[in-house]
Amino acid sequence: MGDAAVGARSGRGGEEHRGRPVGAAGPGADDFVTSGNGSPAGDGDGDGPGDGHPSTAQGGSGDGSPQVQRPRSFWKELPILIGIALVLALLIKTFLVQAFSIPSDSMQNTLQQGDRVLVDKLTPWFGSEPERGEVVVFHDPDNWLAGEPTPDPNLLQKALSWIGLMPSAEEKDLIKRVVGVGGDTIECKGTGPLKVNGTALDEPYVYPGNTPCSQDDQGGQFKVKVPEGHIWVMGDHRQNSRDSRYNQGDKNNGMVPVDKVVGRAVVIAWPVNRWTNLPVPDTFDQPGLAAGPSPAAVLTAAPQGLALAGAVPLVLWRRRRHGVAEGRREG
Repeated sequence: MGDAAVGARSGRGGEEHRGRPVGAAGPGADDFVTSGNGSPAGDGDGDGPGDGHPSTAQGGSGDGSPQVQRPRSFWKELPILIGIALVLALLIKTFLVQAFSIPSDSMQNTLQQGDRVLVDKLTPWFGSEPERGEVVVFHDPDNWLAGEPTPDPNLLQKALSWIGLMPSAEEKDLIKRVVGVGGDTIECKGTGPLKVNGTALDEPYVYPGNTPCSQDDQGGQFKVKVPEGHIWVMGDHRQNSRDSRYNQGDKNNGMVPVDKVVGRAVVIAWPVNRWTNLPVPDTFDQPGLAAGPSPAAVLTAAPQGLALAGAVPLVLWRRRRHGVAEGRREG
């Protein structure tokens, strides 16, 4: 039983790896644009822009002739386009979506080796916290991956990982399913079922042939209460996942601090034949499972609050403008 970082390594069971997003931009148009009033040359009486003098692309001659501005060549614009693409890739990776690779077995059969998942990093900015049932990526809380080898990337790999086109070898991230949030009591007895706040979970996502609970003396049998600001995570391949159960001796007692969570995995993006979203299973919607309000309520309210805050100044501006217009008409 083991676990490893989400990243560029592959072929090792029970491990998760990470990856990064890709930005792109297309070439600009090749058409040139002329400035002026659009009248053809030579249609006047020799005075003004239609006096028969040819227009020039370099500075005017002082006679008011229209000037033609030639666009930059494609090769001169290419570095600008590449720069914009890199900036967009960094912004997307930092604030919106990040890609992670999963060359592991600990989340089978939900995730397979070689899968690439897209992780939503935006919603936490609106105050949302992980919910039960979500698949999340998080930074190693307290040496869960101690002893795991770290690749030694070359300069090109470091550059590509910095802009998000390759997984970073320096960071160590994991991917698991959230089973409990702050205030929950999680319990495993015998082979299961797993209970949250006394309610048994029907877990169809557990790896075929596995039992929801593991019968061992290393952490498979437990009853814990999750403190506020933390989550309890478990792999779907229950008998092949070193998760919260087997890290109860760390400084967080096996819990993952919420501020260590990178984001929620929302979709399998690669390979193409495995395209699918990663919804919260229905078993976590059981009545009475949670005592408090769902974190989803915070997520739902936050964008609405931002929209309202942005709409108020616009309405006031329109009312003021309308009032000024009415005053002018009356005057």
